[in-house]
Amino acid sequence: MSDCQRKEQNAARCTCSYPGCPRHAVCCECLQYHWSKKQVPGCMFPPDAEATWDRSLSHFIRVWQEKGF
Repeated sequence: MSDCQRKEQNAARCTCSYPGCPRHAVCCECLQYHWSKKQVPGCMFPPDAEATWDRSLSHFIRVWQEKGF
């Protein structure tokens, strides 16, 4: 894992609820990890959808379409 200089700042606003994630608050690694799996990081979901831990791109699109975005 890289040395993230903003980890403390990121942690204050990181909404990911997955316990023990080694990428928590290291946004650049989180984005790279999830995108490589055709997923979207939890911070991009509304709280109720994030809590499902379904990070799939299809879930992301469905959630935001249902919200009218």
